Order: sequence, then C-alpha cells, then structure tokens
Amino acid sequence: MSFNGYKDIIEEDDTVILYINPQNMYAIRVQSTIENRKGEKVENVMQTKYGALKISTLFGKRFGSKVNLSHGWAYVLYPTPELWTQTLPHRTQIIYTPDISLIMFMLELKPGSIVIESGTGSGSLTHAMALRVKPFGHVYTYDFHEQRAEQAQKEFKTHGLSDIVTCQCRDVCENGFCDNITGKADAVFLDLPHPHLVIPFATKALKSSGGRICTFSPCIEQVMRTCQVLKDCGFIHLKTIECLEKEHQVLNRTVIVPGLLSNQPAGGDQNGSVEKKFVACVPDPSPRGHTGYITSATYVGDQPQPEPQQDQDDS
Repeated sequence: MSFNGYKDIIEEDDTVILYINPQNMYAIRVQSTIENRKGEKVENVMQTKYGALKISTLFGKRFGSKVNLSHGWAYVLYPTPELWTQTLPHRTQIIYTPDISLIMFMLELKPGSIVIESGTGSGSLTHAMALRVKPFGHVYTYDFHEQRAEQAQKEFKTHGLSDIVTCQCRDVCENGFCDNITGKADAVFLDLPHPHLVIPFATKALKSSGGRICTFSPCIEQVMRTCQVLKDCGFIHLKTIECLEKEHQVLNRTVIVPGLLSNQPAGGDQNGSVEKKFVACVPDPSPRGHTGYITSATYVGDQPQPEPQQDQDDS
C-alpha cells in the first residue's frame, strides 16, 4: 500500500479510509484475520455505529465503492494525508490540516525540497510534507521517544514512504541533527517545548542562505524566546501567525418587516407587517480556538544586510 501513488483495487494489507459521515471516519488495515487477546486467529470484523463490517468483503473492491454495513452503509476511500490526519492513531497531540497547510506554505516546500522535522509525534505533518516534496525531495524527521519513533518508522514503511522519509530516535535539543544533512536542508520545522535550543543546530543544517525555518508553539512566551534566538543566529523576516478556523453556514432566514411604510405589499397582518425570506451567510457562534503560534524566518547567516533606502527629497 502506498500513499505515494494511486491504484484502483483494494488488496491484502492495504490501508483504507472507511467513510460514514464527516464525523465518523476510520483508517482500516485490510486483513481478513487478526489476533485476539488470547493470541488466536479470528475473523476481522469491525464494529461501527451503523453495524458490523467484515473486512474480508473489501478484497477486490474499487476505492470509492459503497459498502454495506449490517445496519447501514459507508464508502471505502483511498488514503490521503488529509484523511489520514483525521483518522490516524494518536500517540501525541497532532497538527491538523489548517495549520499544516500554513506551515508548508511558510516553509516554501515544493517537489525536490529537503526538509527536517522535529518531533515526529503521530506523523500527521510528516505524511503531508512527504507528498509535497516527492519524488526527488526528502523528509528527515526526529523524535526523542524511542517507541514513538519505531512506530512511525513502521507506518512510513507500510504506507510506501520509506524512500521519502527517514525517521530516527534522537534528542535534537542535546545532539542536533545528523551530520549527513549538514548544509543541505531547504527548511526546518520544530514542534518542541524548547525550540530555541535547536535553532543553533538548524543554522548548520540549512543551506548557506535562503533556508526557511518554522516553529509551532502553544505559548507566547516560547515565541518571544524563539524570536530572540532567531535574530541572534542570523535569521530575518520573522513573522508569527495564529491560525484560527471560523466556519460560515449558508442558511435560510425569515424576518418580520414592520408595516411602517405605506407601500408595504399586500398579505401582511393587521398591522401591515409581512414576513421576508432570504438566504444569509451566518458565522459559527463558537469558532475553533487557539492551537498554536506559527513562527517563520529566513536564514541569511553572516551575510551583510542591505541598508534601508531613504526617501529622496524631490525638491
């Protein structure tokens, strides 16, 4: 099974997304049998709110097909980074699609880019970056937690991304990045409690000039300390953004127009008031709140900076 490509037919060991509705989606490993708690091989049956699904019935079906549950139906979709973000097993708090899209934009990632990520966590952002930099780019991702790094490695291999992603267990705050990427990275992303400790290592990994760095921090105190170290280490164009998602719904609305005007149309009540129907765009009264501050900057090293130009007096 590969995220790096597409095929039509579901086969053994594929990962599929079982789509019931926008609030109910599941990532499924297509295996006819699984081991129970006693270590016995049993038929693989998944239980959902609309009934059971025998996983063996998915073999040979086309991606996008409608499948029957015991009390309803669902669709089996090909996995994408966006769908994987919504259904992956959480080992840590993850970064979601609105922040992911902004991070990749601020890192200026494109096919062929070399990008470093720390920490890997549940691999939500890693999957998105891998498909952005393919086929000739590469993602080097690090996590200090050994079990999380091992599980992430297995997922990248299962999803066909092992040629694009290199995952290692490493404490980058203490040891920095591996020597084989020194001076080769186009971008560095840091999702750590102390990103300011890693910035000096990032200057060694980035290309001599023009490399991009981006950090994700939930607290403004982290941002302030990070920005100061970025300035001290030769970064310019510092920018911090908070991405807040606000949903707007298109709804039918009805209002009562008072009968105060002499030219009111007929059909109103005894006071001349009439109902007026219209379509309105209504914002969500409780939008999603703060996730984190995204800080980006450009590395220029020790290069001299151009002096600001002064406006010339036309007189």
